Amino acid sequence: MVGISGGFTRKNKESYQMHKILLVLLLIMAPFAIAQGEEPEAIETTEEITEVVEEEVVPVEEPVENADVEEAPVVEEVERSQSASMDLKDLFIAGGNFMWPLLIALIIGIAVAVERFITFSKAKLDVNKFLEQLGGYIRKGDLSGAETLCDRTRGPVSAILRAGLMRRDKGLVDVEKAIEGAGSIEMAHLEKGLVVLATVSSVAPMIGFLGTVSGMIRAFGEIAAAKNVDASLVAGGIQEALITTATGLMVAIPIQMANNFFIAKVGRFITDMEEASMFLVDQLADMEHLKQL
Repeated sequence: MVGISGGFTRKNKESYQMHKILLVLLLIMAPFAIAQGEEPEAIETTEEITEVVEEEVVPVEEPVENADVEEAPVVEEVERSQSASMDLKDLFIAGGNFMWPLLIALIIGIAVAVERFITFSKAKLDVNKFLEQLGGYIRKGDLSGAETLCDRTRGPVSAILRAGLMRRDKGLVDVEKAIEGAGSIEMAHLEKGLVVLATVSSVAPMIGFLGTVSGMIRAFGEIAAAKNVDASLVAGGIQEALITTATGLMVAIPIQMANNFFIAKVGRFITDMEEASMFLVDQLADMEHLKQL
């Protein structure tokens, strides 16, 4: 019994030691097994979080910035294209009904100005040269040649001198009266149309101001009729007011300048006619004085 118990006890001790060794090995290997099982999950979890953050951040931030950057120039381009598309036709239509009388006034003013310019260009004359030629005929006693010279020459100066030469046989008093009468007629021809230019230059701004009043009345009427006041409501009326005012001034300024130019030209013609008439009277007086001698 002792041998058996002794052998059993020895076996028990050996098996106990083996269990202890196995237990120690298990305890040592257990952390490594747990670590190997948990690391993939942690890595997968980290990757999932990174992907979620990237998916949330990238679509939200980048499109917003691009939208802010791209939308502003589009609005500016539309506004610029609208302002640049306003040509003369669009401005005429936006100016309203008062643009028609302004257009008619402009056409009349241009037509009269062109006609006066052509007339004054044809009447232009080198007075000194003409009087030298006329004096040569008179000093030679060739009054018929002097008349022919006046007939061949255009302009008011030659016209009044011809009228005086035709009355030479009736004395110097009649010659002077004939020159005065012919001078009045030539003055009327020279000033023809200048009243029209003066009228256009004075009426055009008034029509423009009337269009201004009409546009402002329309603008305030639209404000009164609208419940919500918007800038687009008054823009049309104010635009009409400004366009008609500007058009009236644009018509009046050049027509007034042309009128002043033609008035100055008439003044020069009057000076030339007075000089020529005095020259003719003096030449005829000298001729009569020589006859008396």
